[in-house]
Amino acid sequence: MDLGLEGRVALVTGASSGIGFGIAQALAAEGASVAVSSPTPERIEAAAEKIGARAYVHDSKDVDAAPGLIDSIARDLGPPEILVFSTGGPPGGEPLEFTREQWEDAYRELVLTPMALIERAVPGMRERGFGRVLNVSSSSAREPILGLMLSTTHRSGMLGAFKLLARRLASDGITFNTLLPGRIATNRLSHLYGSLEQAEQVAKSEVPLGRLGTAEEIAAAGAFLCSARASYITGQALAVDGGLMQAV
Repeated sequence: MDLGLEGRVALVTGASSGIGFGIAQALAAEGASVAVSSPTPERIEAAAEKIGARAYVHDSKDVDAAPGLIDSIARDLGPPEILVFSTGGPPGGEPLEFTREQWEDAYRELVLTPMALIERAVPGMRERGFGRVLNVSSSSAREPILGLMLSTTHRSGMLGAFKLLARRLASDGITFNTLLPGRIATNRLSHLYGSLEQAEQVAKSEVPLGRLGTAEEIAAAGAFLCSARASYITGQALAVDGGLMQAV
């Protein structure tokens, strides 16, 4: 299936590894001109080289730098028509034991910076009559996970924000959708469970499909939602979790 992404300019944040890297790779394979960002120069440059993307150093907690990132991509590749937000997420812990600094960092990373990027990119999307905005969230946004207080709180808020933005900007050809990953075999999952082997063992009994998902599997869903083919899908949250989520 031709996804209609040839020549489209895309930005994928948090793309040095894991789900972000997988989505960036999938978009590049479909012919998009892909910009990838992360805070670590060596890692993002290595990731960009692997997939033929252009690397940008950007910390997702740095809200003030977000407009400049969009401007740099516009100068180098053209105005971004596709935005994909992917971060490993804030730390876990006991719900009442996070510091104010941790709360503020999570808010900047999961809410303020994505909104700043959207605000800067939307005028260009409106001019072209095409835009795709995709947030890589978490199943915790729908079904809270014990220990993931910061992630659950802020990601749930972004579901509401994307629903409003989807309605407001639909007539401009701009869609807003969210992926809700379940247990995907990434470094973050390894950190949460101690190892991927341990996470895989738990998945055998708790995930209906009996295994962890892969970055490639969630990237396939992400690439479709960013495509011209997905033009009638907006304001939606798609679980990619092997059937783990129980909510209707």
